[in-house]
Amino acid sequence: MESKKKVSIHIGEFYISEEPTIIHTLLGSCVAVCVHDPIQNTGGMNHILLPGQAAPGSLLDPTRYARNAIEILISGVIGLGGKHRNLIAKVFGGAQLLATLPNERGVGQALADFVLDFLRQERIDIVSSDLGGTDVRKIYFHTDTGAVFLKRTALKEQNRLVQKERNGIRKINSGSELMRNPYPHLPK
Repeated sequence: MESKKKVSIHIGEFYISEEPTIIHTLLGSCVAVCVHDPIQNTGGMNHILLPGQAAPGSLLDPTRYARNAIEILISGVIGLGGKHRNLIAKVFGGAQLLATLPNERGVGQALADFVLDFLRQERIDIVSSDLGGTDVRKIYFHTDTGAVFLKRTALKEQNRLVQKERNGIRKINSGSELMRNPYPHLPK
């Protein structure tokens, strides 16, 4: 039996494939959306840092923002032969890793709410989700079957991930990160 290609994605990245591939990522307060067309066996996953969308003309990577990242993911799956009416989604992450005031919603919850609302507006069925809480999640998405395997990770990974997310937000806030090709995984 031939093994599947394995691809790791990080904050602001995505991967889409019509070939059997396992896409994996590590999530804290970030959210990953897995979109799959079960008829075409095509799918992709993104790793979203912030709710909303990038400002027009922004030099920052727009795929760090939910609206941009999901639109690109949907377009990419459709570009590989998927049909919008067949698309299903699975959504993961949105943990509360950083301490906030008891009544304050954290960025993870705000991001998860935005993603769920946006997918509903796009009329894409959300068939599975694992959102919120305080656990770090490692997600493995199989593009050909749509199966997702979730693994919760140790505190050591959580501390490393919190630092990565803080650094990502710091770069966005400083405006120091120039835009690179934000669509390297879209079919040509």
